[in-house]
Amino acid sequence: MAYEYQHVKFDYQDGVGRITLNRPDTLNSFTQVMHEDIKAALSFMESRDDLRGLIITATGRGFCAGQDLSERKPLPPGQKRDLGLGLENNYRPLVLRLRALPVPVVCMVNGVAAGAGASVALACDIVFAVESAKFIQAFSKIGLLPDAGGTHFWPRMVGTQRSMGAALFAEPVSARQAEEWGLIWRCIPDADLESRLAALHETLANGPTRAYAATKQAIYASDANTLEAQMDYETQLQRELGYTDDYLEGMVAFGEKRKPRFTGR
Repeated sequence: MAYEYQHVKFDYQDGVGRITLNRPDTLNSFTQVMHEDIKAALSFMESRDDLRGLIITATGRGFCAGQDLSERKPLPPGQKRDLGLGLENNYRPLVLRLRALPVPVVCMVNGVAAGAGASVALACDIVFAVESAKFIQAFSKIGLLPDAGGTHFWPRMVGTQRSMGAALFAEPVSARQAEEWGLIWRCIPDADLESRLAALHETLANGPTRAYAATKQAIYASDANTLEAQMDYETQLQRELGYTDDYLEGMVAFGEKRKPRFTGR
């Protein structure tokens, strides 16, 4: 199925959803409508028993320029705006839903990812970016700090100094440098975007979905766990996976020296 919301395109095939931000004239900056569109797409996927993965990308020359500041109408003199409301109502639930989705969430950054746009990309489990893409934390230019999880993701991925430099000085980080730093998984040629998207769809649609989900859970849990606690968690998850159809199929396929036919069960 394919559906075009007002500011987002949504496609669902073979258990794999694809959310495509679709405001190319504004570098796909976030609006309230876009948030509502994404919420609807996520609600659909969360209701599906056959869900096997999610890919997030965008149209045009940019991935997402962050919040569309034109939605913030000028206030009367003396009044001040509560910027926390947008984070509480939109970005916080979006980031947490992406992290909680029990399948891999892959982001294909097709151009500049700035502000909250960069944070949403980094909230995904795996990030690819085309060579022309850049990651920018430009909040300091308007007197703010990185948000939507930005101060959580960057230090854990690239360390304190690189996170500080990128945030305080608002210096762009190229896709190639982002790969070298460990901010993203792969930097790919711009010309490979569509073929890589197709390959990602194929991988997610035919992968061991339960094993992917358990891997995602375990890696994210490791931040808060001691080694002993983490090994206990691995044991719990591995025990559960040992009873899945995909594990049995994987073992049979290994013995028969063929490619496994995983069903995600």
